[in-house]
Amino acid sequence: MSSQSKPTAIEMGSRKIGRINGLGLWTLYEKEVRRFLKVWMQTIGAPAVQAILFFVIFAVVLGGSDRVTTSVAYTQFLAPGLIIMALLQNSFANTSSSLIIAKVQGTIVDVLMPPLSPGELSLGFVAGGVTRGLVIGVVLIACFALLPIKAIMFSHPWAILYFAVMASIMLSLMGILTGIWAEKFDHVATITNFIVGPLTLLSGTFYSIDRLRDKMGDGAQWLEPFLAVNPFFYIIDGFRYGFIGEADGSVLTGAVVVGVINLFLWLIVWRVLQTGWRLKS
Repeated sequence: MSSQSKPTAIEMGSRKIGRINGLGLWTLYEKEVRRFLKVWMQTIGAPAVQAILFFVIFAVVLGGSDRVTTSVAYTQFLAPGLIIMALLQNSFANTSSSLIIAKVQGTIVDVLMPPLSPGELSLGFVAGGVTRGLVIGVVLIACFALLPIKAIMFSHPWAILYFAVMASIMLSLMGILTGIWAEKFDHVATITNFIVGPLTLLSGTFYSIDRLRDKMGDGAQWLEPFLAVNPFFYIIDGFRYGFIGEADGSVLTGAVVVGVINLFLWLIVWRVLQTGWRLKS
């Protein structure tokens, strides 16, 4: 049979892939979502219980319900911080754990072999991390709204949505980079325990940055440079602003900074996936 008479891929029934592999992208996203939903008690239930326990300890047991932070009760100040903390940590955990498990078990080839571009790979992983983060956020908002103590109020829903999505994207991208870089689970735990956790706790989750400035007095001069370059501060401050209507910094500046950092991280992730660094070697 001559080469001209050979059946083409389309004639043989093979699927034609356009510029965007929609089916492959959706399959990757579905895999990421099903992966964390399959163990929802660990990925959704446990973070929700932990956040509620933090709330009970700080706002009830330690008498926080009687304190006032800025112009709102401490309970209303604390709840958004706990929600965004859980959202940040679990968006990071979703992408980092997915990649490190695939590398350790040798199944990373199942992700690299399909005809998915670096952009489609990054989008699929990030979408899975964002979904997990937003699901936890919605679950916690519902839980806090049902508590007998008033903990939730809505002032600027656009800020809640924007900073929740941007936070999920940022930590999902960081999780991808961590999962690619890491060679074992201990490496992922190092980033979680020494970078993600501390930056979350030191950026205003449990307290107002303005009150911290007042407490530190002249010693607060080192704090300003730290806050100026700390995206976690902008995320927590902007997200809380959506609930209580007050912020320690500029919400507009925070929105721009977080957006620029996400773009920068996405370019890095795209380049790393394109070169196959620590994935194909």
